[in-house]
Amino acid sequence: MEKHKIIAVVGPTSSGKTALGVLLAKKLNGEVVSADSRQVYRGLNIGTGKVTKKEMAGIPHHLLDVASPKRQLSADDFKRLATKEIAHIQHKKKLPVVVGGTGFYVDALLGRLTFPNVPPNPALRRKLEKKTAVQLLAQLKKLDPARAKTIEPHHKRRLIRAIEIAQGLRRRKTARSEGKTGLSVQEHPSGSSFSEPQILWLGLYPGEQKLRENIRRRLGARLKAGMIAEAKKLHASGLSYKRMGELGLEYRFLAAHLQGRLTKAQLEEGLGRAIARYAKRQMRWFKRNQDIRWVSGEREALKLAREFSSGR
Repeated sequence: MEKHKIIAVVGPTSSGKTALGVLLAKKLNGEVVSADSRQVYRGLNIGTGKVTKKEMAGIPHHLLDVASPKRQLSADDFKRLATKEIAHIQHKKKLPVVVGGTGFYVDALLGRLTFPNVPPNPALRRKLEKKTAVQLLAQLKKLDPARAKTIEPHHKRRLIRAIEIAQGLRRRKTARSEGKTGLSVQEHPSGSSFSEPQILWLGLYPGEQKLRENIRRRLGARLKAGMIAEAKKLHASGLSYKRMGELGLEYRFLAAHLQGRLTKAQLEEGLGRAIARYAKRQMRWFKRNQDIRWVSGEREALKLAREFSSGR
């Protein structure tokens, strides 16, 4: 039986993944599955740079606006929902094109990571909630240095869960939980038989200088488009500033601005730097995947994708 095929388009924020995913889906009879940890939430549109109807160009997009921002959608939840969507796409004889910069979500969905069965520890969570993000990150670095390098350092909820998993696995003291790739997840080696589908990994990275310019220009455009007003509306509809901060990056800065702790100039400058740091963490994550073909642009990507889809 022929294996199902999936194309994964990955790379840091502002690298052009969205446009490339739409192009590939259009040319190869595909549909896009978004793999973004914030675009899954309803109402987080301008702040996350969510693809617009116009940018979709008629191509169906999945896993956007599937959850309330008031409640967390875990990577495990995402994997369950996205797996179902991919099956529906394949049932229609179409090609799934997974597009995203959240490496943890992409790898979880496509089989590069498996999640350990560590149940929630309410007592530990209450204890960790009292700590700052800086303290949590320092603790995670001791427990799981590999995960600490790629996690968003200000995202308290993810930090707490990572510590919870690391401590739970450490207590088990099994050889596997003390494996080579860190305690929080088990990473499958490149080329192993963990994944049923055939996957073409395509990566976009325009270079550090170009990426910084893209980030600056894109942030300016989002601010002009009403990113602050969007955050005000979210808060007015019941999204707390605390939860907004937990959503990370843009919304952490927006919450600080709306509470009067940052001027608009400080918001733009500080957020620009934070997004650039986030892009570096994204690249550190993706560089671990030796299967990614880093392409120079749409022409090269389309050539590889056509060869892949036709079986050559």
